[in-house]
Amino acid sequence: MNMRRKKTGVLLGACALGLAIVAAAQSQTAPMTFFVTSVGSGTGGDLGGLEGADRHCQSLATAAGAGTRTWRAYLSTQGAGAVNARDRIGTGPWHNASGVPIARTVDELHMGSNINRETALTEKGERVPGRLDVPPGPNRHDILTGSRSDGTAFPDGEDRTCRNWTSSTEGRAMVGHHDRMGLRDDEPSRSWNASHPSAGCSQPELVKTGGAGLFYCFAAK
Repeated sequence: MNMRRKKTGVLLGACALGLAIVAAAQSQTAPMTFFVTSVGSGTGGDLGGLEGADRHCQSLATAAGAGTRTWRAYLSTQGAGAVNARDRIGTGPWHNASGVPIARTVDELHMGSNINRETALTEKGERVPGRLDVPPGPNRHDILTGSRSDGTAFPDGEDRTCRNWTSSTEGRAMVGHHDRMGLRDDEPSRSWNASHPSAGCSQPELVKTGGAGLFYCFAAK
């Protein structure tokens, strides 16, 4: 009887220790401070400007239980008062919905980020279909940024921001590849934020080149 009690006690102790380890690991998981939008605006490149894009980020984050933070869309604008995407997302560090590090600083984000097919998750913790996922699903790796590779705005002239995110007809948008893959094995194809311009700004034109009007969201605070 005593042996049975000892064995039971050992098993219970081991279970308790295992639960404690799991709980500790969960408590140490970094909160989500980065995600790819699970859905776009539905109106192509017309996001309602930067303000509308930020509201979209905030709304999705709130639905995912991360609404206490201040969220910003990683988007640049052009022309008078041009805005650099890199200047509006805070200072880092950033982690995805699984707690995996994306980058510690703004410089690291643009010189060696951990954004890729496995880590560029939505606010729901889901992967976004990329080139290697076709078939069975549609390729959605084109992510709207309107930015150059260093996170800065394009000079005024040829549109790269769908009229500063207010057009679903005229213009084009610079996009990045969240899965770091393109038609060629070159630097633009592997860029998460500056791969190529879209075919246009309508939803069908964004889909045509492998997108869905999705964009990156970062917790600025």
